[in-house]
Amino acid sequence: MKKLLPLFISAALGSLSTNAFADTLTEIYNQAKDNDPTLLSAAASRDSAFEAVTSSRATLLPQISLTAAYDVNRGERNSATNDSEAWNAAVGFTQELYKRSSWITLDTAEKTARQADATYAAAQQDLILRVATAYFEVLRAKDNLVFVQAEKAAVGRQLEQTKQRFEVGLSAITDVHDAQAQYDSVLADEVLAENSLVNSYEGLREITGLEHANLNVLDITRFSATKTQTPVDALVEEAQQKNLSLLSSRIAQDIAKDNISLQSSGHLPSLTLDGSYSLAEQMNSTPSSGDYDSDGFNIGLNLSVPLYTGGSTTSLTKQAEFDYVAASQDLEATYRGVVKNVRAFNNDISASIGALRAYEQTVVSTKSALEATEAGFDVGTRTIVDVLDSTRNLYDANKNLSNARYDYILSVLKLRQAVGTLSEQDVLDINAGLKEAPASS
Repeated sequence: MKKLLPLFISAALGSLSTNAFADTLTEIYNQAKDNDPTLLSAAASRDSAFEAVTSSRATLLPQISLTAAYDVNRGERNSATNDSEAWNAAVGFTQELYKRSSWITLDTAEKTARQADATYAAAQQDLILRVATAYFEVLRAKDNLVFVQAEKAAVGRQLEQTKQRFEVGLSAITDVHDAQAQYDSVLADEVLAENSLVNSYEGLREITGLEHANLNVLDITRFSATKTQTPVDALVEEAQQKNLSLLSSRIAQDIAKDNISLQSSGHLPSLTLDGSYSLAEQMNSTPSSGDYDSDGFNIGLNLSVPLYTGGSTTSLTKQAEFDYVAASQDLEATYRGVVKNVRAFNNDISASIGALRAYEQTVVSTKSALEATEAGFDVGTRTIVDVLDSTRNLYDANKNLSNARYDYILSVLKLRQAVGTLSEQDVLDINAGLKEAPASS
């Protein structure tokens, strides 16, 4: 799966004005690791789960306690002072010798920690995909704005030419109106494209908590889209072993099964070893009362056998059995979802490759069509509407080609996440295919 697909990435056809230094994908990902609330929450939950293992293990170890008391009494009896002072101290310990529920609780805590670890690893993979998606949404929005601005410039030139032709009687006023309407429409598209770019930057800021003014772009000279070499059935089989959501669901099923044993253990006896050592001393002010001191040690076994709990143990066991059925069905649903995602994302890669090839040809053909339409307009065989439509078609084709590149990259990452092999190396591979955005004039 390491060689699932080469990630040699393409560049967009244009960019906005740039700063001297641009943020790379790797830099933004590292910032996200330090600041993303979702990942940090998963890390804290994982740490908490591992601490729960320690606390569960503690119940199996000796429990030792120390108690002490000091009393002073002041009083009189038959006009005589009767004061006394007393103190006592004791050390006690309890050691579980047999309590089935404590061992099951420890085993469950260990499995819960493993599940939290898998959840954290899944959050790391999810962060990679979220950062990449947000990053390329910015580039997608920048490309779209560039195409809209290029279309605006082209339509603006056509509008000016049409006005000049109208002034010398070569075009009708309707041609001017058509060109003006198209130009106004492109102006509206530009406003929407600018807003989309601003919002896409907000998507990055949501993850990193930082402002990002400029990003590296994709290098078209190193772009190569190839189909998955591994058969899809082999990918599904690999996902069964490595997909983190599937692993978490399996552990959840195991935990639910353990809970059945935990609840049914309420029928079982428990045995503890208890012991204590105590010291006591009392001093009286009257000789007739006398002083005394004592010490003692005792140890014994305590057996507790539940005879009747009102039916709660049986009911809780049945409830746990139903929970196990639910967890098993959740596992099956997760498995089917993983299989669907692996197959779907693999299909998306193939579709993206087909779309890329089609859009590449579309760009060539729409450019030729525009040139032919403009020539026809000059000799009077085509109308200005034909020219405007051909212009729109050209820039739509460029936008579709750009989108297909980003869709391909994200489909590759989604497939790797579904299989369970998405890693930081993928971030490095993509970052190696980036380049600084060219400064616009």
